[in-house]
Amino acid sequence: MAMQQIINEHQRLVVLRLLTEAGAFALNESILQDSLSAYGLDISRDALLVQLAWLNEQGLIKTELVGKVTTATLTGRGQDVATGRAVVPGVKRPRAGE
Repeated sequence: MAMQQIINEHQRLVVLRLLTEAGAFALNESILQDSLSAYGLDISRDALLVQLAWLNEQGLIKTELVGKVTTATLTGRGQDVATGRAVVPGVKRPRAGE
């Protein structure tokens, strides 16, 4: 597996997990970018928007443009993937107990 694919899978899982921790299951792109960096998964804004579009296409999140900022909201399916109850190729599966 190529290194970039591994990084993509980790970034996608972390986005989903961050959204599970958010009060309304929603965060904007700026908070997600800063949070990914805090987890050692530094990402450009453009690359983050590509990841959010991918997660949206998979039905794991819903995205909305608010002014010039993209907001991501977790779906039920996304929550299942974040907690390991469902598996989606392209998203790292969480380890047991995480």
